[in-house]
Amino acid sequence: MSNIYTGIELGTSSIKIVVLEKTDDQYHVLASVSSASSGIKNGQVVDMKQAIVSIKEALKQVDEMLGVKITKVVACVPPTDCRMDIVVGSSNVEDTKCITGEDICSALSDALRGQDFEEYELITATPISFKVDGKENIKDPKGMSGDVLETRVVISTLPKEGLYRILEVLKLSGVETVDIAFTSTGDYYAIKNDKYDEIVGAIINIGETSTNISVFNKGIQIKHAIIPVGSYNVDRDIAYIFKIENSEARKLKETFAVSLNSYADNNDVVEVKDIYGEKKLLSQVGVSKIVEARLREILKFAKNEIKNLTNREIRYIIITGGLSELAGFSYLIEEEFGSLAKVCNISTMGIRHNKYSSTLGIVKYFDDKLSLRGKSYNMLNNEDIESLISTGQRLTNNDNIISKVFGHFFDN
Repeated sequence: MSNIYTGIELGTSSIKIVVLEKTDDQYHVLASVSSASSGIKNGQVVDMKQAIVSIKEALKQVDEMLGVKITKVVACVPPTDCRMDIVVGSSNVEDTKCITGEDICSALSDALRGQDFEEYELITATPISFKVDGKENIKDPKGMSGDVLETRVVISTLPKEGLYRILEVLKLSGVETVDIAFTSTGDYYAIKNDKYDEIVGAIINIGETSTNISVFNKGIQIKHAIIPVGSYNVDRDIAYIFKIENSEARKLKETFAVSLNSYADNNDVVEVKDIYGEKKLLSQVGVSKIVEARLREILKFAKNEIKNLTNREIRYIIITGGLSELAGFSYLIEEEFGSLAKVCNISTMGIRHNKYSSTLGIVKYFDDKLSLRGKSYNMLNNEDIESLISTGQRLTNNDNIISKVFGHFFDN
């Protein structure tokens, strides 16, 4: 059996959408898009009309790739101003011979009962562990026998106003949000493995206008911080120093510069026009020096934030975001962090770029969430799946399928 999921992230410079099919525990990319965005800053909607236009354009590109219309998504939201608390819950097992996903949902629902969500909205409810009749530290109790199931849960919440604007623009763009989670949660699930699930580590995502630092303990996010510096600052530095347009600076950063100027070639030059229309030659060394200086600043800020966030021993640091794809970046982070740090390595064919880490991971998180609760879900209906597999022809389904996400999908 296969399941088809769609993840979406609203970024400052781009809308990322990934459509994945999961078959036999393997993920296959059916479509991926990184489309220019406007009306969005730091993951927050600042202009609804512009944001809707951007989202619709990205969805249109995906629809044309698939030949069917995407109407359901899992959405990444930024963890800005998030709150995290630990709560407990329990439930009496319906069939004492075999704990099911329904029993897990009941225990999680009990943990949420009585929580105050007046000003904040629940984003995730992540089980730390389960207890069955006093037996502790169980990750997945399904199939076990017992009378009482207990759980400790980390709940994460966000202020309602910003979150509701994100959900509203998705609704007005023609898609139903079936679940939501933090971009940092997506980043973790993009690199998740058994080793990381047992230790403390940090993930640094260098975004367009800000850098997110998240600390995870055994796969659960416990701390978060934001640095108001990102990839855009590199563009601006290049543009300011060489008196060129930001668009030209961005192009130089992505296609010409390297992360460490010691690896640059002084004989490698490129001709550009400055803001006065005059031609000038720029060397790879000259451009790379500017890039390296800003990158080192970002990494130093991130290192300090990790120290401020936790006193626990950090066993791994993963750095992601589009900027981490720059040539020589792995050597730079080794100089700043030592062997502890690595660049995120997305190996899924079709999205082998770190700008997709949050979107890819959010789909894996959603699937893992379903699995724990003993659920199965497809974001395309059977007719769409049949069309996708057999004919590839575009369907004309109702594109106004909209529902409210605040029922907390599958009891969280």
